[in-house]
Amino acid sequence: PDGSSVSEIVATYIKPNEQLSSFERLEIYNRQYWFRLIASVSEDFPALNAILGARRFDELILAYLKDNPSTSFSLRDLGAKLPSWLAHHPELTAAQHDLAVDVARLEWAYIEAFDSATQPPLNAAELATLGPESVLALQPHIQLLALRYAADELVLAAHKTQPATGAASNAVTAKKISKRRRMPRPRHSLIYLVVHRYQDAVYYRRIDQEEFQLLSAIQHGDPLAGAIDKAFHQTTRTPSEQLTNIRDYFAHAAELGWLVIPALPATDESVS
Repeated sequence: PDGSSVSEIVATYIKPNEQLSSFERLEIYNRQYWFRLIASVSEDFPALNAILGARRFDELILAYLKDNPSTSFSLRDLGAKLPSWLAHHPELTAAQHDLAVDVARLEWAYIEAFDSATQPPLNAAELATLGPESVLALQPHIQLLALRYAADELVLAAHKTQPATGAASNAVTAKKISKRRRMPRPRHSLIYLVVHRYQDAVYYRRIDQEEFQLLSAIQHGDPLAGAIDKAFHQTTRTPSEQLTNIRDYFAHAAELGWLVIPALPATDESVS
């Protein structure tokens, strides 16, 4: 910053050798650092790599890291901004932009679902006391996604070529397959997904629009009556069908332990 020569500064504490100057020896570690950052992001987005191809994917990762350098002590957080950043850079994905953004969102949702906390789910007695004004929450690891493509098929296919990660679709566990598979053809189809963790494995569960809107409203903190109203706001289903749907939605959520008591807001306590 003050105009001093980096080479001269480095020479004061790093010895040269017969092949490399002091500065060149330091550059080895500089490059290793960047290779590690690039590898870290790449490991978290294998499906994005698969659909874009190695050259375009490498260009994307370098551009992303330039705009979003590491600011955390953990490399786990390095790819957190990639889905939202990618949405504003269609020049890096060309005709596959919408698909690439969906895939990136789903792959990061996997990371969040795998790492986030689990709280004690509501038990049968607590569920029986719920009323219209009751406010619930979803497990912290649950991610809700509305996608424009059947990106779950692509992501599962890509993860099957990777070391076992615990990703699965509904009840089907993704097994490690060393042989590279051909990626399925992307289908343009609006889908709604719950990405959640169950018994230390991450699952992608497809749901309908009404269940997605119900869970989104619960996650937002709406009372149950309001959440149900939002779920069926523009539905074409009959009242009888809606009643059956509501029963099924809550039965599934309770069975999988998705519903929890909302966390109390933190309060400042003075110590005398």
